[in-house]
Amino acid sequence: MNNELGLNKEVRRAYGIDEIALVPGKRTLDYDLTDPSWSIGDFKREVPIVASAMDSVVDVNTAVELTKLGSLGVINMEGVQTRYENPDEILKQIASVGKNDFVPLMQKIYSEPVKEGLILKRINEVKERGGIAAFSGTPQAAIKFKETLNNSKIDLFFLQGTVVSTEHLGMEGKETLNIKDLCQSMNVPVVAGNCVTYEVAKLLMNAGVAGLMVGIGPGAACTSRGVLGIGIPQATAIADCSAARNDYFEESGRYIPIIGDGGIVTGGDICKCLACGADAVMIGSPIAKSSNAPGKGFHWGMATPSPVLPRGTRIEVGSTGSLERIIKGPALLDDGTHNLLGAIRTSMSTLGAKNIKEMQEVEIVIAPSLLTEGKVYQKAQQLGMGK
Repeated sequence: MNNELGLNKEVRRAYGIDEIALVPGKRTLDYDLTDPSWSIGDFKREVPIVASAMDSVVDVNTAVELTKLGSLGVINMEGVQTRYENPDEILKQIASVGKNDFVPLMQKIYSEPVKEGLILKRINEVKERGGIAAFSGTPQAAIKFKETLNNSKIDLFFLQGTVVSTEHLGMEGKETLNIKDLCQSMNVPVVAGNCVTYEVAKLLMNAGVAGLMVGIGPGAACTSRGVLGIGIPQATAIADCSAARNDYFEESGRYIPIIGDGGIVTGGDICKCLACGADAVMIGSPIAKSSNAPGKGFHWGMATPSPVLPRGTRIEVGSTGSLERIIKGPALLDDGTHNLLGAIRTSMSTLGAKNIKEMQEVEIVIAPSLLTEGKVYQKAQQLGMGK
């Protein structure tokens, strides 16, 4: 339903993840009957979780470990991993600098150019250790390094920007990126994002993407919504883009997985995204909390190093356990940030959903009162009162 904002602006209500709840149905399932697996490109994954292509979240080590855990990690092709031969030294600098010196340091660090040789080296390191080589780049990087990627052992390419559309217009005299041409000319599946509307999702699918990331600016380390004012609350964005996926599948017979990306912290958040229509989620800060994360207890946004308009912040997330504990448990914390796979399967079991497709069909209610209840619970926890 649409409403009016002032005299001449029509608007509609959109909902965030915190404003919805999932409704139990007529049946429940045994935990062991649930199957949360999903597929992207030629890869079937046991865990519907993708680790964000952020320097604080994924490096070669975590990409390999996530593969072995049945998940997927994406390396930032324009980050410190491909700018520096020894990125660990740089990551230590980022973790140790004071808040006021953080952005200038980041701008200096990321002024070092991306090196073609290091792109190939990191891809080879992941492959040699048995990992899935998934790398992410902006439209500009896709233009510049397309041939390098096509001559590598890369498995998946994630095309990411603050907003991604089917055509990226460059400055006069510079090459323009057409996503349809990119999908046709790349030797591997191209996953594109970020988008938040039915129309753009449908256009990207028609252009040939193998997957679609949904979400603009809701993440903990991203400040695009505050700086640029762009975005749609995540529950509505996923539902709209999932509708585009379903319509496209009916028209073409080709199924394009939807990946909810941003603002997803707990197992409950993941379950809600799946119920809204996502096939998987992309998460950053929960993975950054692992004891072997490259951010060393810190997490920051991809657009933080921008020389003209930084749009990210560094947050201290600490370390709460191993990557395996966060993904598969056993959990030591009761806040929904450990054993994310267990949370997904328990929710599916409770809701009577055997698989992701059935999870996408569960009933959802609008429950803004949950926001108030959550704040009351948080206050009680702070006071040591429990529930």
